[in-house]
Amino acid sequence: MTTETPEPLDAATTALLVMDYQNGILERIEDAPALLDRVSGAIARVRSGGGTIGYVRVGFADGEAPAGAMGRRIDRETAQTMFHADAPATQVHDKIAPQDGDIVVRKTRVGPFGTTDLHGQLRSRGIDTLILAGISTSGVVLSAVRDGHDRDYRLVVASDLCADPEPDVHAFLIERIFPRQAEVVTREELYRRLS
Repeated sequence: MTTETPEPLDAATTALLVMDYQNGILERIEDAPALLDRVSGAIARVRSGGGTIGYVRVGFADGEAPAGAMGRRIDRETAQTMFHADAPATQVHDKIAPQDGDIVVRKTRVGPFGTTDLHGQLRSRGIDTLILAGISTSGVVLSAVRDGHDRDYRLVVASDLCADPEPDVHAFLIERIFPRQAEVVTREELYRRLS
């Protein structure tokens, strides 16, 4: 039996997307401090290797209101208070705060692409590979896998940099769904692959 050596990841054309790692969402995740430590290490590793870091967060500016299915989950009042774009709950956690040169986008839907210019920013930097880290696995990560695949990115889901309020849903997606459209690795495997 032969085992294929996984293809290395070229840091110059790779971006680590850190999605919805914001204060109000981290509060809902069990063992959030350990998750923050892991993603902080991954950010440092990708950044030191010359890779791009992209941050995606959800928040609504004055006058913006969620519509459709999002509007059924987040009412107008909540969007203008807890989920307001300037509210502390919608800010990226201080431990992993963006630095100059990072990509930072604010979205108003679950997925990272549809209401942002993320795709354009990534393509303008020559990015063709995305490492996905996010909360929640069943929300932003699932959306990023589906939409990113349709946009022809090479996708790598960092399983231990993703979390979901429902651990069994996280496990099902990581083990059964994501491998259909993305590589699924741990952060240690990821580190070995970065060139």
